[in-house]
Amino acid sequence: MKILYFDIDSLRADHLGCYGYHRQTSPNIDELSKFSSIFENVHASDVPCLPSRTALLTGRFGIHNGVVNHGGTDAEPAREGRSREFWSRLQLDALPIRMKGRGLHGEQMRTVSISSFAQRHSAFHWSAVFDESYNVGKFGLETADEVYALAEDWLKRKGKQGDWFLHVHMWDPHTPYRTPKDWGDKFAEDPIPQWYTEEVRATHWQGCGPHSARENYGYAPDENMLAVFPRQPQETPDMASARKMFDGYDMGVLMADHYIGKTLNLLADLDIDSDTAVIVSSDHGENLGELNVYGDHQTADLPTTRIPMVIKWPGLSENVRFNAKHYHMDVFATILDLLERKIPESWDAKSFASSWRAGQDDGREALVLSQAAWACQRSVRFEDYIYIKTIHDAFHLWEEEMLFDVNEDPHQTKNLAGSSLIPLQKGRDTLANWHAEMMNSPARGRDPHDNVMKEGGPYHVRGKLESYINRLKETERSSLAERLAERHP
Repeated sequence: MKILYFDIDSLRADHLGCYGYHRQTSPNIDELSKFSSIFENVHASDVPCLPSRTALLTGRFGIHNGVVNHGGTDAEPAREGRSREFWSRLQLDALPIRMKGRGLHGEQMRTVSISSFAQRHSAFHWSAVFDESYNVGKFGLETADEVYALAEDWLKRKGKQGDWFLHVHMWDPHTPYRTPKDWGDKFAEDPIPQWYTEEVRATHWQGCGPHSARENYGYAPDENMLAVFPRQPQETPDMASARKMFDGYDMGVLMADHYIGKTLNLLADLDIDSDTAVIVSSDHGENLGELNVYGDHQTADLPTTRIPMVIKWPGLSENVRFNAKHYHMDVFATILDLLERKIPESWDAKSFASSWRAGQDDGREALVLSQAAWACQRSVRFEDYIYIKTIHDAFHLWEEEMLFDVNEDPHQTKNLAGSSLIPLQKGRDTLANWHAEMMNSPARGRDPHDNVMKEGGPYHVRGKLESYINRLKETERSSLAERLAERHP
């Protein structure tokens, strides 16, 4: 079996045509979806980038593998200590190691990653467990054509040889938006998403937080960055600026999609397309205005944790949608199962291979999701709701508890926590029960979220409060500055 995994950084499911988006951002993914299983409710257990891919690699929640942050103690996998054998748990149980298999005559699946993720996040545990690892060398600021050049070279050299798993990581939807100028503005005449109105924008303009309406990229506008990345908006004082955000993001999706198409065409040229499984997914989604976060992934909410999952697997369902809830890692436990590989006992991930083979739509009753790199939050995705419990609000002044109906209000404009008490309590209870179970064996002997807060909060907000309060005062938001100072003494 040959497996090609397209990992498109920060890709939202609802900005793809095959998930109902009104703009033509993804013609190649949409065509692939006609021959694929499309999973509607797959979520990354731990976000953003470093926690997500570590969870995928280890098959374990961040509370168990130790990685929930982008800096500090909890940005490194927990050490095994005295119990570590000659081969570590990562060496024995990591996803690429398990995919290799142990052939009777030495035949094994070759595992390959084309990604700058390890370098960007000092996440060298990622590249260490692949047979081959390639890096453009631009720390995630590369464009899809540069990634494709490496993938094309590898496929032409080795694509016809044996079984392999090839991970191709593109960053184009991730800020700063940098699709080359000669691609034009393909969506200039298309309407932006209907939910985002002038009323929404004006409300956000009076709010606060990094990557909010007045600070689209960090804590303050940066004119120097605008000169280098002209597609990247710095603030949203009007609807034209809001359009720039949506257009910049969607152009990134379109560019990644274009090179997905080129890669799939290359498989056909090499005559290996019919026996190659293809996966299109992401490490996490992206907030595009939701909760006043513009072009970033700061939350454990629906837009940031939900990811697309389109899988063309020879012999399994084609053009069929599944609505059951799954973690990102569950999908890859399922792939191990389909490959007749053993799923490690240490994994939190669970396979749903048997139900998928049967065409049944079975999954988890609820998903518990984590963020501790910008905000410190855990959420529960259950029934038609997402419940969000906030410990650190990333300076956005969110309410401690939020509850949203994901069908009626997928962009999270109306907090139901004060009015829908039965689902609110179910969210609370589910989170409490999950936490009690996980705390039987937490990384480093304590909840990583507690340690993040002990060390001064999530990495991206640590030490930033005083300067940001000064900016709020300078931009006629003194009342918000006072509230932040009171909330974060």
